[in-house]
Order: sequence, then structure tokens, then C-alpha cells
Amino acid sequence: MRRFASPHQPTAPKARHAGGPLTRRRQDAALAVLIVVMQVIAACIVGKSWQAPHPARIALIVVGAAFLLWRRGRPLPVTAGTVVADIAMLTVPPHQSWVPMASLVALYTLATQSERRTSWSAGAAAGLWLALASVLIRPGEILGSLVYFDYAVVAVAVGDSVRNRRAYLAQAEKRALQAERTREEEARRRVREERVRIARDLHDVVTHHITLVNAQAGVARHLMRTDPDKAYQALSHIAETSAAALTELRSTVSLLRQDDDPSPSLQPAPSLDRLNQLLDSFRGGGLGVRLSRDGTHRPATALADLTAYRIIQEALTNAQKHSTTPTADVKLTYTDTTLWISITNPASPHHRGAGTGHGLINMRERAEAASGTLTASLRPDNTFRVYATLPLAPVKDDHS
Repeated sequence: MRRFASPHQPTAPKARHAGGPLTRRRQDAALAVLIVVMQVIAACIVGKSWQAPHPARIALIVVGAAFLLWRRGRPLPVTAGTVVADIAMLTVPPHQSWVPMASLVALYTLATQSERRTSWSAGAAAGLWLALASVLIRPGEILGSLVYFDYAVVAVAVGDSVRNRRAYLAQAEKRALQAERTREEEARRRVREERVRIARDLHDVVTHHITLVNAQAGVARHLMRTDPDKAYQALSHIAETSAAALTELRSTVSLLRQDDDPSPSLQPAPSLDRLNQLLDSFRGGGLGVRLSRDGTHRPATALADLTAYRIIQEALTNAQKHSTTPTADVKLTYTDTTLWISITNPASPHHRGAGTGHGLINMRERAEAASGTLTASLRPDNTFRVYATLPLAPVKDDHS
């Protein structure tokens, strides 16, 4: 069984982190340099005066920022290293309150990559050690020392929130991809089941009745000259059997029809001769349809004629459901051997009306069954185009 490409292929999930390892390392290096610059400037401000910072303070600032180069791969050791560097920096004179940026970035990174228990335990420990070190060094500023614990809690809370957001987006993306795959698989499964069921029904009907017709035709041919009355009876049986076969075939094929198709009992098979009536019905429903023809009109094969009608009908139905504006263009182009059909309508990748998604699959099935082709795609000019090719009937030679 030939498989057809789905009109809505699921897209691959996006990478969670933009860029490769080299790009991330450069980002971390830029962050470390920024922290060094900001903290060196802050260390130069003592009270309301400006003075050169202690060399040990600059060294500890550089060491703490350098730890951040490995924050993505080893967040817990990096957190421990930056906290130790910041605690050591509190012991360097002049003893002043400041923001431990390297430790806060490390705690944020730990919270985005580790379990909640690990990140909150590390954050509480880091905040307590920083606050305790500040209290021991500056006993008279207990309230000011507690701000270090607040810094640590905020850093962990922000990182934990970012981690939850990333997890939610990843799960939503996974569910969307799974739903898309499930929908496509369900559509293919229904097509396969429908093919098998209809093939089985048609086989039963055709085999039984054509076998009887063949046998009765043989009898009629044998008796045509010797016993015309019995031959006439055989021909009558052929007519009855053929009528029964047509009735059963019509009932079987009617299972393929849409709910809005006319009853197959008395209606003739639709063709391009009734195209204007079809377009008028859509115009009456509010869809502005424009029709154009190129080339010399030539009859198509019976199956291709029916297929062309159904493809245009389905494409305009989709246009009425999904088009961003109620307009559509139908173009028929005739060549010596092929009928080219183009149906376009304004569309948008962000706009989709109600539907099952089986319409495009059904049109491809019809075109393939008529020895033709069909493609459907959203073009760069924000128009959706259905493009089909169907064979025309061979030209008859009057002198043959």
C-alpha cells in the first residue's frame, strides 16, 4: 500500500539551550568579566570617597568570578567555591556591606539545573554562612548581615522558577508533538481500514455479479441462433443481474461520500460540466470564487472528470473553513494530455478553522487513483495552494 506524506508534518523540538558549548562558554566568560568590573568599581567606593581596593579583594573577586566558567557543568562545586571566595572577601578591609554577585549567580544556576531539595539546601547553607561570617566580622551590624541570607533565598527562588518554567514548556512541547503524531497516525489508520473494507465489499459484489453476467452472456450467445426465446430470457437475466450489481455498487460507494453529497440513488456522477453550479453554491455561502481557464477545453477520462470535480469541491470547502478572507481562485489549464487544476485562497500559519485534517489526504487518494498527482502547501505570499494534475482522454482518430 502506498503511503502519502501528511500535510502537517510534526516539527522537531527546539534545542533547550541556544548555541553550542563554545558559545555558552563565551557567555559565561563575558558574565565573569562583567562581575569583575562591577565588583572592582564597587570596591573602590568606600563611604563617600574613592580609593584603590585592597589587592587581596581584587584577587578574591577574580577567583570567585572565574569559578563561573564551570557553573553549567558542575553547579554544586562552583557554588561552594564562590561562597568561600565571598566569605573570604568579607575578612579583607575595609569591612563593608556588598553584594556577593558570584555566589548569587552560582546559586541561580544550581537552582535551574538541580532538584529543588538540593538547591534550597545549598541556598540556605550559603545564606547562613555568609550572614554568620558578616556578623562575626561586623558584630554591630546584625540586621545588615542578615541581608546576605535574603540574597541567597531570592537567587534560589528565581532559579527554581526558571527551572519550573523550562520544564513546563518542554512538557507542553512534548505533548503537542505527541498529539500531532497521534492525529497523523489516526488519519493513516482510518484510510487503511477504509481501503481494506471497501476493497472487500467491491470484490464480493463484482465477483458474484460479473460471474453471473459472464455465464448468462455465454448462454445467450450459444442460443442466439438455435433458440432465440431462451436467448432473450438469458439477456433479460443479464439486465437484471447488471441492475442488481449497479445498485449494490452504488450502495457501497455511497459510504465514501460526504454528508453534504447528493443521494447516489438517482443523481448522476458529478463532472466538470456541473462546475459552474458547484461554484455558484459556494458563492451563495459567502465565498467569493473566481474561475479562469487556459488552453483548449478537452474531455478528461471519466474517473479524472469526477476526481477533478471532487478535488475542487473539497479544496473550496477547506478554503471556506480556513481562509483568512472569504475568497478563492480556481484555474483550469488544458494541455494535450493533462488537465492542471490550481485552487488558491488567502491563508496564515496562525489561522486554522475547524476540521479533521482528512480532506487533503482524501484529495491525494482521489488524484492517485485517477493516475494523477496532487500537492498542497502554504506559499510564502500567505496563500494556500492545492495543485493537481489529471490525465485527459486520448484524442480519437476519425480516420482509423
